[in-house]
Amino acid sequence: MSDPTKVSRRLVAVFAADVEGYSRLMGADEVGALKGLTERRAILDRFIGEHSGRIANTAGDSVLAEFGSAVDAVQCAVDAQAALAEANSGLAPDRRVSFRIGVHIGDVMVRAGDLFGEGVNIAARLQSIAKPGGVCISGATYDQVRKVLAVSFVDLGVQQVKNIQEPIRAYQVEAQGEPREAAHAHVAEGGSPPPMPDKPSIAVLPFQNLSGDPEQEYFADGMVEDITTALSRFKSLFVIARNSSFTYKGRAVDIKHVGRELGVRYVLEGSVRKAADRVRINGQLIEASSGAQLWAEKFDGALKDVFELQDAVTERVVSAIETSVNQAEIVRARSKSTSNLDAYDYYLRALQQFSLYTRASSDALMENIHKAISLDPDYALAKALLSSAYMSRWIQGWGSKDDPAKGLAIAREAIAQDSNSPSVLRYAAHTLGFWGDHERSIALLEKAARLNVNGSSIFMSLGWVKVYACTDTEHAIAHFERAMRLSPRDPEMASMLTGIAFAHLITGHSEKALSFAQQSIDEGPHFTSGHRAKITALMFLNRPQEAQAAAEMLLTFDPQFSISSRLPPYRDTDFEQRYHAALKMAGLRAKQ
Repeated sequence: MSDPTKVSRRLVAVFAADVEGYSRLMGADEVGALKGLTERRAILDRFIGEHSGRIANTAGDSVLAEFGSAVDAVQCAVDAQAALAEANSGLAPDRRVSFRIGVHIGDVMVRAGDLFGEGVNIAARLQSIAKPGGVCISGATYDQVRKVLAVSFVDLGVQQVKNIQEPIRAYQVEAQGEPREAAHAHVAEGGSPPPMPDKPSIAVLPFQNLSGDPEQEYFADGMVEDITTALSRFKSLFVIARNSSFTYKGRAVDIKHVGRELGVRYVLEGSVRKAADRVRINGQLIEASSGAQLWAEKFDGALKDVFELQDAVTERVVSAIETSVNQAEIVRARSKSTSNLDAYDYYLRALQQFSLYTRASSDALMENIHKAISLDPDYALAKALLSSAYMSRWIQGWGSKDDPAKGLAIAREAIAQDSNSPSVLRYAAHTLGFWGDHERSIALLEKAARLNVNGSSIFMSLGWVKVYACTDTEHAIAHFERAMRLSPRDPEMASMLTGIAFAHLITGHSEKALSFAQQSIDEGPHFTSGHRAKITALMFLNRPQEAQAAAEMLLTFDPQFSISSRLPPYRDTDFEQRYHAALKMAGLRAKQ
């Protein structure tokens, strides 16, 4: 008979699994939660056995197992999570029993079959970092499996975990073909920080306006817009979109908190002073995790040299972060769309109004953008923004019957003048796609995405146009997910979530569509497309009373809404007809 007090040591792959939110599940439905746990444990235990693992410690909703091979342990975790996701697929989100799994190779103590020691503690800490339904592994495990398993990894960076003296490198495991819902739901919920990219990552925070004139705010914001755009063109960098960075505008921020919240290693902040014909830009680059200043510099010059000053800031930032950046990339990032400073000034004023979504701001945008184009008739970016403004006014109900023709004409003109600017392509191609020129729009947006791999708005537009085209909805969802990661605090998050909802409506997944439509409404109740997606999903699910209530809610935000205006044409006319019929049956007007 073996001695139950005897302790031995061995090197193993430790597998730690724990149910996410089990106390909440028990509080809501003890019997249901216990039944769900029993069923999921049967699945998990089966996979552990099939992959040559041994279950050691169990305690309620947690499982600890050992494997002789790191490859077996990680493959088991991936396969088990896929099976568990399938078991959860028919349940409401608040009834799902989801495990987090951590895997670490380490030395452990074994007593009476149970595992103890730091190797166990590290695996448990990795499990707590994993997202629900996800797998997180240590750097030591990654080294053993990265060339063997058909999975991808996201570097989460160095993690300082509780009760472990040395920091641990952590990686998120992503199986090929991983269900999209789990990936983007995690981003949308915002419950955990985004994973750290596997290349240098940066966010450019709003610059302070030190001009002494509040009306010069647009100029400081324009500096950030241009510097962010220039940095985004470097394929060797991961750059957070301007929309997310600007959620910190006017706030005293903790750089460490910003780094965690956006999932970046570096933060650029600064100030702009514009006076008469002179401009001064101050910039400092900070390592987010430590708060250490890596670089700081002041740039003074004549206003006519403002583009050169922007280029200088960009180059200094890049050289401070990434010494291996190709000089050719630096040259490409310098491209400017106008040399007329007055036209540029009016463009910046228009851009400031673009995302305010009020009738007054839209009118001001149109006035300023027309002035920019009159000063520089070859200003392609201004024309592209104008095309998008026509589309936006149409959606909001402020346009005229001539706007589609005007928007399409100016979009095509902008593309003809500059087909190599990602920003021009983004604005103009989305306009083409909205009004039915789907193939050309998708081709141009895919080109824009190749030119700027960090363009959150490009990926969002690409997702929407593929929704309008009613084709390739799986990739449409992937594009929205990419946009969310590049801009995790984006004010247009509601639009991204609504796009995912419509992609699910088109493919007949009405329950998923309803879930994302509700997330969109929670995120941005004034974005009424989310309400329309919810109404349609409810009607498709044969829940007319709830749909009618949702229609009444839409009208509280948009009293003038009617079905026959403001909706994009969908290529699938059968879906378009069913969509319009659902809105009508829910009580919305067919005409203004």
